Amino acid sequence: MKKVLILLVFSGISVFTYAQKFGYVNSQELLVSMTEVKAADTELETYQKQLMAVGQGKVAEFETEYKKYAEDAQKGILSQVQVQAKESELAQKQEEIQKYEYEVQSKLSAKREELYKPILDKVKMVIETYGKENGYTMIFDSSAGTILHAVESDNLITPLKAKLGVQ
Repeated sequence: MKKVLILLVFSGISVFTYAQKFGYVNSQELLVSMTEVKAADTELETYQKQLMAVGQGKVAEFETEYKKYAEDAQKGILSQVQVQAKESELAQKQEEIQKYEYEVQSKLSAKREELYKPILDKVKMVIETYGKENGYTMIFDSSAGTILHAVESDNLITPLKAKLGVQ
């Protein structure tokens, strides 16, 4: 009786151990291969260039005004009151440029989120669906560096690329 019980316990453990299926995918490699990501990168780069052009215009305008002020101040054309007023005006423009730089970063971050969220949601859904359809217990992201040690498992990059229709 004891032998049968021990045999059942060991067979149950081995069935449980072998019933789990693990896989991994390098999400960065997967994303880089998608045309949607390439299109999003291009759109984000174009948007960034537009924002930067506006900022460069503001900087050029500031530099022109500062040079004129410096020349006029050096020539003694401006009174003390005019010097103070112009310095105040230039300081305000400099603050506006700094605010615009922060605004650009915020806008780029929002645009990046807007462009990448649907792509990331699509990839997540495909991975979850693939995992369910193929009986995976867990699928790890090898690009995140979260696996410290693992027995070789299935690399899912090829079938997931196929599901997403990318090469």
